[in-house]
Amino acid sequence: MPVNLSAPDPASLHPVPGVRLGITQAGIRKADRRDLSVIVLDEGASVAGVFTKNRFCAAPVQICREHLAAGAAVRAILVNTGNANAGTGADGLARAHQSCEALAALLNIQPQQVLPFSTGVIMETLPVDRIIKGLPAAIAALRPDAWDEAALGIMTTDTIPKAASTQVQIGGVTVTLTGISKGAGMIRPNMATMLGYVATDANINPALLQALVTEAADASFNRITIDGDTSTNDSFVLIATHQAKHARIESLSSAEGQVLRAALIEVSQRLAQAIVRDGEGATKFITVQIDGGRNEAECKLAAYAIAHSPLVKTAFFASDPNLGRILAAVGYAGIDDLDQTLIDLHLDDVHVVRAGGRHPDYREEDGQRVMKQSEISVRVNLNRGAASATVWTCDLSHDYVTINADYRS
Repeated sequence: MPVNLSAPDPASLHPVPGVRLGITQAGIRKADRRDLSVIVLDEGASVAGVFTKNRFCAAPVQICREHLAAGAAVRAILVNTGNANAGTGADGLARAHQSCEALAALLNIQPQQVLPFSTGVIMETLPVDRIIKGLPAAIAALRPDAWDEAALGIMTTDTIPKAASTQVQIGGVTVTLTGISKGAGMIRPNMATMLGYVATDANINPALLQALVTEAADASFNRITIDGDTSTNDSFVLIATHQAKHARIESLSSAEGQVLRAALIEVSQRLAQAIVRDGEGATKFITVQIDGGRNEAECKLAAYAIAHSPLVKTAFFASDPNLGRILAAVGYAGIDDLDQTLIDLHLDDVHVVRAGGRHPDYREEDGQRVMKQSEISVRVNLNRGAASATVWTCDLSHDYVTINADYRS
């Protein structure tokens, strides 16, 4: 069961003018499962994205990068689940290209205007014939208010769909941002998420989109980890249709640019945190906050050392306040000149460590009280500067092993 996360209310997901979504069952891996999604964009839309830093990246990631770098005006996004089309070599690239060509022909656009995405099992041949056969049904289902169905259609081991939406005022005009994401395991994105898409009708200079999507990813999807693994297929895409009737945003530092930036980060963080809450086998949602660093980079080192540690994560699952594991993780994080005598540690409201040693008022029953909660915050102060960083993670349970042991069955 996901940690304090419920399926989104379809009525809360605002349609984005200029975006239509269609979902169908193509039988890519399993029958009777929504596994093929098409997102069609009106002419004039702009797209930017960030992708996995895993050097063994999937065929669709390679093609997305190629199409975006070529400057093609993206008109469609194609997503299949059940098969990652990764580790498939030249054949995988050819099949991904074939899927783009088929969708382009049906939409009367160019193949370079299609961005393909795949998620699922690695090193298996993409059943492109099933994708092509399913495309007409997906196109026939296109409508602007299908965000909830699209969230369902991109799931793999997720137990619940993930979507978020908000509206803000820019220049006296209502601007919409709506997005979906998927992911539950193999999550330490190092760029974005397994798959994530956010669309807005904001009228923004297209040249600003890449910086905006990168900043949003760094503030959200790049701050989560479930198991420390970076997928071959991680992708996060920002779509702007420019259809809102306000003056065009020409600078992200302008008042209007800051409103849009804040709204995008809010939606992205909601989607990213939903992935952690639905982590494979997760029973607890954990916020790790590091303060008092000399720079953000060393704060992130300490935060991820805690969030990745199997010993820390299993202690949280067991509600065992074996909090020396947290200190050990900070110690091996890679901050070479760290002074352990300056470190403070809080577990929610409980002051566990002061000046590098056990706080004289700390009682184990207080630590255990916090550890039994479904939502927990870990705060470490390095007391060596003014920088800070926050990472979101979950515990590591028996079910995580079971899910991944049976993943291909």
